Amino acid sequence: MTHFEQVKAYLQELEFAITKEEPSQELVVIDDEDQGINHLVIDCEDPILILEQFIFEIKKDPQANMLKRLLQLNRTLVHGAFAIDDSGTKVLFRDTLQLENLDLNELEGSINALSVAMAENVDELISLAKAE
Repeated sequence: MTHFEQVKAYLQELEFAITKEEPSQELVVIDDEDQGINHLVIDCEDPILILEQFIFEIKKDPQANMLKRLLQLNRTLVHGAFAIDDSGTKVLFRDTLQLENLDLNELEGSINALSVAMAENVDELISLAKAE
């Protein structure tokens, strides 16, 4: 079984519906609004698995206080981190895991960390998005 097939099997075991799949890219997208998961991209980029979800668009150059607050929020996360994409226009949640020894609990923990991060910080993230 390939890493991609194993990741898909884990997601199905965790009862996540795969809303988009690109087998040639070894990429799937899952959604679970109840858990704050909205278009979570899960990408097998051997040797790592990348989990990435868009949080909000940065409308102008990010202010130092916003960047500082995102870094402070990162300190509270169990897995993953809030990040800014290469273009500097999007705030994302991002986590990476090793594919070689990936197990169900590790993948579930990463997804749960995103869910908890969104639940615990939703008001502040909305405030940061509006502060632009």
